[in-house]
Amino acid sequence: MEVIYGVSYKTRKEAQLALFDYIEVFYNRQRIHSSLGFQTPNDFGMVA
Repeated sequence: MEVIYGVSYKTRKEAQLALFDYIEVFYNRQRIHSSLGFQTPNDFGMVA
């Protein structure tokens, strides 16, 4: 995964937090989704 490629984390917890942040902030909110008419969840929520 690009979020952890080439990055060294000092602890397992630090790696878990970075992965969680990537999923919750970028992947789920900013990435376009075909099920939402190729909009981001944020854009879809503004229309609804």
